[in-house]
Amino acid sequence: MSLDLPARQEAAPGPARAAIKARTLRQDRWWLQPLIIAVGFAAFVVYATWAAFNHPIVAGTAHRIYYAHPYLSPFFSPCFVKGCPPQADWAQIDAPQWISPAIYILIFPLAFRATCYYYRKAYYRSFWLSPPACAVAEPHGSYSGETRFPLVLNNIHRYAWYCAMICAGILTWDAVLGFNFDGHFGIGVGSLILAVNAVLILGYTLGCHSCRHITAGRLNHFSKHPLRYRMWTFVSKLNNKHMQWAWASLIWIVVADGYIRLVSNGTFHDFHHVF
Repeated sequence: MSLDLPARQEAAPGPARAAIKARTLRQDRWWLQPLIIAVGFAAFVVYATWAAFNHPIVAGTAHRIYYAHPYLSPFFSPCFVKGCPPQADWAQIDAPQWISPAIYILIFPLAFRATCYYYRKAYYRSFWLSPPACAVAEPHGSYSGETRFPLVLNNIHRYAWYCAMICAGILTWDAVLGFNFDGHFGIGVGSLILAVNAVLILGYTLGCHSCRHITAGRLNHFSKHPLRYRMWTFVSKLNNKHMQWAWASLIWIVVADGYIRLVSNGTFHDFHHVF
């Protein structure tokens, strides 16, 4: 027995998009957020560039401006080029002295942050206006996604995460050393600043979307992997505040570097107590 089925009917085309000359009909200050983000990013880039190359030796000492015993600036950690303070030196590498050790160190954290999913959204909107805000047309006539240079390099994010975790571990160790005053346990303002810096860096790095995938991205049954499920749950909680972790850690790096510089050059006195 044959069954005659009705011919498939093509869906009627929807109405064409309204021809609106204005970029958006939004009446709120939609431009404020991308503007603040652009200013914040630009300020950090300017400061980080200045800090990377402004590392003179403190007058009358063998210490550079980025080290105030026992504190080492996160911009210069780990310190492994020739000329590093002996207390913070990891290795003596015969590198040109005009090159700041921060240049070697910032490459990996910069690669991680520049390819971060949150930061990509933020600077796409703020600098490239792609798009600048929801329901606001972008000025670009075409869209190629992340398939061309240099945006195709964003695919290294999951690999940059491993390097970022190593850097986070090193900064955590620096925070521990910040409580070591010539072999005695002590607590200073710099100790607390470095400790907060380590917590913020770890919170941002562990809350990364790639970390969620690493912990349990390929699992089909959480019940069979309880440990990885707990790890995934913890990372997911951090991921819920990924934007806040990203900004807090970025700002606090500047705070930590600025404080250590001011202590090193004698502008500030580090208040601490040794037990």
